[in-house]
Amino acid sequence: MKKALNFLVLIVLLAGVATLNSCKKEEIPVVTTTVVSGVTTTTAVSGGNVTDDGGADVTARGVCWGTAANPDISGSKTTDGTGTGSFSSNLTGLTPGAKYYVRAYATNSVGTAYGNEVEFTATAIVGATVTTAAVTVFSYTTATTGGNVTATGGGDVTAKGVCYGTAANPVIAGLHTTDGTGTGQFTSSLSNLTSGVRYYVRAYATNSAGTVYGDQVEFTTLAVGEPDLSTGTVSSITDVSATVGGNVTADNGGAITERGLCWSTAENPTVDDEFVEAALGDGTGEFTANITELVMGTTYYARAYAVNSAGTSYGDAVTFNTLLRDADDNLYEVVRIGSALWMAENLATTTFNNDTPIPTAATGVAWAALSGPGYCWYEDNEALNKPLYGALYNWFAASNSTLCPAGWRVPTDVEYRNLEMALGMSQTDAELRGWRGDDEGTQMKSTTLWITGNGTNSSGFNAFPGGYRYYENGNFMHVEDIAYFWTMTEDTGDRGMMRQLAADQAGVQRQNAPKTAGKSVRCIKTP
Repeated sequence: MKKALNFLVLIVLLAGVATLNSCKKEEIPVVTTTVVSGVTTTTAVSGGNVTDDGGADVTARGVCWGTAANPDISGSKTTDGTGTGSFSSNLTGLTPGAKYYVRAYATNSVGTAYGNEVEFTATAIVGATVTTAAVTVFSYTTATTGGNVTATGGGDVTAKGVCYGTAANPVIAGLHTTDGTGTGQFTSSLSNLTSGVRYYVRAYATNSAGTVYGDQVEFTTLAVGEPDLSTGTVSSITDVSATVGGNVTADNGGAITERGLCWSTAENPTVDDEFVEAALGDGTGEFTANITELVMGTTYYARAYAVNSAGTSYGDAVTFNTLLRDADDNLYEVVRIGSALWMAENLATTTFNNDTPIPTAATGVAWAALSGPGYCWYEDNEALNKPLYGALYNWFAASNSTLCPAGWRVPTDVEYRNLEMALGMSQTDAELRGWRGDDEGTQMKSTTLWITGNGTNSSGFNAFPGGYRYYENGNFMHVEDIAYFWTMTEDTGDRGMMRQLAADQAGVQRQNAPKTAGKSVRCIKTP
């Protein structure tokens, strides 16, 4: 009976508990907020812990955040699963440098519960970090430099390069390059610089925080120099003109605006003397120019010139002699020996420079009988012997002041002595008669046409063995063996002074000869 009563009491108690449980009220969950970590300019990490579901299943949980206190799920939020327990949340899309408020949340059928509020500030964007590279290559108007962006400062680097100018601490408001975006090294090319000028350079990098600059470096562009050039050879020489070449080998940073030739009868001519611009334009390279309106039988000096922004420069001077033209329009080469100009060929005119014909003789007897000026060709063969030996003249023609072209004359005995001394003969020997000196004759003789003993022609006199015409009977003698040259100096009443070169002699003979003999003539012009 007692056992039955106890069982009845237990049943009544269980029923009461069931009744009490069926009457318990459901509530919102209980959740706490995790402290924020891993903060960057646009992200952070938080989370929470749902410790009690409130009697109903937690169907959503996460964190909500904003720039105002007490954020809720109507604003920015994460969704990080369901149920109870801890969870982690990633916050994105933050504004750099902004202060944020964060609360964890948990939602069940009753509603949404929020955890405690925590706060943090997103990392602010600062300027990027950039260094300036050294200037490694520079010329007259260009240079190469660059930089290295080693840190973004928290924001995208949207532009980088270098800025430069002639004032210290250049900025991007002035001259600058644009060399890409992002971090890393970059190369910058500077152009249109001014030669010979100091420049300042700074690398820059731009992000949303602004523009920062690297350390300053400086360099000086090469200064423009006067051009480098040389004077070329002289060609196409006539009695009144010549062609001279030049070569501009370097502009030294400045464009060649003019080039040409200048000339004068004095050494080292400049553009203040006579000059002519080259026909082929400006710039570097070879060119030629024609020099005109020269005086015949004259020594000239010519130099190439070139002009750029640095000034005018000149090549070395070259020397040339214009040809000599006689009254018959024969042309002769000219050589300077000592201080005098000499014809380098035998005279061949048949006309005085006053346009008066020079008499000639048809026979040997007639030649010997001449008492005035006369000329002839060796063996009366003009076609053969004029080109080689010129004409033979008696002393009456040689002493005539109009035999040579205007401004020129037949040399005196003293002037031949000066020539010989210019070639190395002593004054004592030069004043003697007969064969004198050592090798002055060899220096004067041509390198061809002599039977033996061709000369070196180192003097440029270029004496050919034209022979002579005998004074008594007019016979022709000693061609290819002897060269005779009249002076205009009279020795005695019927004899004039002359010079003789022979195939078998190295010296020069100073002697006189009958005035009616036929001999070669050279003309001279002295200062």
